[in-house]
Amino acid sequence: MPSLCRDCLTPFDHGTRCPSCGRPRIIAHPELFDLQIAHMDCDAFYASVEKRDNPELVDKPVIIGGGKRGVVSTACYVARIRGVRSAMPMFKALKLCPDAVVITPRMSVYAEVSRKIRKLMEELTPAIEPLSLDEAFLDLRGTQRLHGAPPAVMLARLVKRMKDELGITGSIGLSHNKFLAKIASDLDKPRGFAVIGAAETEDFLRPKPIRLIWGVGEASQQALERAGIRTFEDLLRWDIQDLTARFGSMGDRLWHLARGQDRRRVTRNAPIKSISNETTFYEDTGDLDILDGHLWRMSEKVADRAKAKGMAGRIVTLKLRQADFKIVSRRIALPDATQIADRIYRTARGLFEPLHARGPFRLIGTGISELVPESQADLVGDLLDPQAETRAKAERATDAIRERFGSDAIVKGRALR
Repeated sequence: MPSLCRDCLTPFDHGTRCPSCGRPRIIAHPELFDLQIAHMDCDAFYASVEKRDNPELVDKPVIIGGGKRGVVSTACYVARIRGVRSAMPMFKALKLCPDAVVITPRMSVYAEVSRKIRKLMEELTPAIEPLSLDEAFLDLRGTQRLHGAPPAVMLARLVKRMKDELGITGSIGLSHNKFLAKIASDLDKPRGFAVIGAAETEDFLRPKPIRLIWGVGEASQQALERAGIRTFEDLLRWDIQDLTARFGSMGDRLWHLARGQDRRRVTRNAPIKSISNETTFYEDTGDLDILDGHLWRMSEKVADRAKAKGMAGRIVTLKLRQADFKIVSRRIALPDATQIADRIYRTARGLFEPLHARGPFRLIGTGISELVPESQADLVGDLLDPQAETRAKAERATDAIRERFGSDAIVKGRALR
């Protein structure tokens, strides 16, 4: 059985311990040294950065989020053991984990760490497709001759360097296509390395729930369940024509994914079409104060990500999901592109106000699209709001202070709702 020690990176044929270092942290699989498509996902990324930067937090439960009426962005694994989950209302998270340390996100810091991780990846292959700050696909086909080692060895070396040089851990999924690599990266977290081989694909997928399919949200899952489709085995009973007739293009995709088939390539530098953030509530809410607080925090996150990527957007979008799961969205074009949180928030709030009466809502989100380089951002401003330029300058000054002294140096009262 092809095997690899994840500590000293020694490849060997079989055994439960590494013959070189004697440690048991090994990965073994019949196709281990043949597979070449990978997905790397950092473990509780934001929380890991905070623990790295403040060693006093290492053994403590850490929640990244904001305000008692806010939601959890992410939580470390200590907090997750207590039941804390992403998108959970903060008050519920603190009931489950009252001793948690709550930290406001530092997006600029996370973006810088992400850039360093990306640089390590680029030493392995130019074929990298980032999905977010903390995860990416890698295509390592044709790299074995360059590195003198199969992809599995190089991936184990990657996460070892991430830990040793950056203080961040990650999990690897290795398979023969993107769909399966992404599933694999979630199988053994944290600090995982999981493999799904070609020979085992259908047997592996058959009993699994369809929610494993990336992109199948709650509404799609309910539509599939109404058709009697809850597992991959249920999907295998359908002809491609019937699936397509009922679900359109998604039906064709589902037919192929049920068989572990995914022809999508790992696309380097795929153009970013939008930057957005949304929150799903555990309980539907029509409370204007709560919704407004979420809208501000999401606008801040969108702005932080836009600034980290050096982008700005001409279109501001608002997304709502009503209690009956109906999606309502509105969008508006600005005179010029923006990456200012205040401007994104005020525009999204203007879109939201006439829709408030349709509540309660189970989801709210906002974002920007029609992205342009930041050099084209906020050149005109809001001609109807003479104070907009003053607030934009104040936001830039706030960014500079947070960059130097930390994200808690300045916190707007609106963010505490």
